[in-house]
Amino acid sequence: MSFSFDPNCLSEFARYYGFHYDICDPATLVRDVRIDMERGLRGQSSSLAMIPAYISPAARVVPGKRVIALDAGGTNLRAALVRFDENGKALAEGSEKVPMPGTRGPLDPEAFFDEIALLTAPLIEKNPDIEGIGFCFSYPMKMTENSDGILLAFSKEIDAPEVIGKAIGQGLREALARRKVKAPGRIVLLNDTVATLLSGLAEIPANGGLLRGEDRYGVPGGPVIGFILGTGFNTAYPEREIPKIGFASDKVPQIVVCESGNFAHRYMGALDREYDETTKNPGVFTTEKLSAGAYLGPLTFHIIKQAVRDGVLQFKRSDEFLAWPALQTKDLNAFMHAPLAAEGPIGELFGPDERDALASFAYLTSIVTERGALLSAAVVAATVERVGAGYDPFVPVRIAVEGTTYMIYKGMRAALESYLHAMLFAEKPRTYAISPVEQASLFGAAVAALSK
Repeated sequence: MSFSFDPNCLSEFARYYGFHYDICDPATLVRDVRIDMERGLRGQSSSLAMIPAYISPAARVVPGKRVIALDAGGTNLRAALVRFDENGKALAEGSEKVPMPGTRGPLDPEAFFDEIALLTAPLIEKNPDIEGIGFCFSYPMKMTENSDGILLAFSKEIDAPEVIGKAIGQGLREALARRKVKAPGRIVLLNDTVATLLSGLAEIPANGGLLRGEDRYGVPGGPVIGFILGTGFNTAYPEREIPKIGFASDKVPQIVVCESGNFAHRYMGALDREYDETTKNPGVFTTEKLSAGAYLGPLTFHIIKQAVRDGVLQFKRSDEFLAWPALQTKDLNAFMHAPLAAEGPIGELFGPDERDALASFAYLTSIVTERGALLSAAVVAATVERVGAGYDPFVPVRIAVEGTTYMIYKGMRAALESYLHAMLFAEKPRTYAISPVEQASLFGAAVAALSK
């Protein structure tokens, strides 16, 4: 089989089916996100829910404070005593981990909260001077004005259906009381996006790392945005005005969770729409489906199969490839990090004489990745613009990032940061500092315990 690598043909294929990144206008994307954000804040029809978290980020973390941080994920429940050192950096002490309640058998609400209290109570008893409890609970919640969260749903691995509809913080407080332990101060509930934002307060220097020595001018730290690009996609930021709940405060903003993976952009191509129809929730989370790790592999698989059918990509074992039931993102990423090694399920499809076909496969994959990076950058840029900061060169907007797609997916981080810089410097320079944060859920929960 004779097949030549033709980047022009491949690019035209991408434009014909509407998934080439050069179809998307960056300025239009940023503007569209900004408009949807404003509509969501006003309670108007919008693809962005703009959910108030009822948490205000502290201007800075006070050194010496000690809190309990809880992190409930899909598999494990973690608890730790967290203290903040003289620089406001979070340090975890005595971290413990147990299986998430409800993963080892059905539980009623009392038993569910008793398991959380069993892990939490010893930390309270040993540390009576703690300021409060921050609880990152990574399941859908309706946030309340007292910073509690009412559970809306569990993922399928948690078998505690009667907990749905319960206030998580209140349930823990009552479980502690059954053990004769008084909960210290507030119990603040938050999701992983808010936790990422708050972790940035503690982990990213207030000056964005611009100063090596002491700040002699007392410049205050800039605002922090939380950005998740992993299996899913989301952003959170501090907002001064939320008309739909009557909130307005210049001095004490409130964190808003955008649910930005649901942003309904105008650049869905024909193959994007076809793939969307194969998902469990067609018509929603369209930005997440073009950018996040849960979807990049399957979406690219759908697109490359069409390239094979149209003859713009040909290789000897193409029929075998077309017969595959699925392609996982992790396998596609592993291939893209070392395509010439010809290893793994993708690499093994190509013979030593099929270098051009291998290059075509990688080329189309990179176009899909580049488009995902562009969409992601537009959402982050719009959020920075909404915050309205960054012009002061000493007060950068800090962007705290969490997620494996950003960190390790081939080509994503470099492309995203390049687009973001171009967008934020298009008219006038905006200073920003984008950085991954470690243990975001745990440290963000700790900061939340100190929020007002």
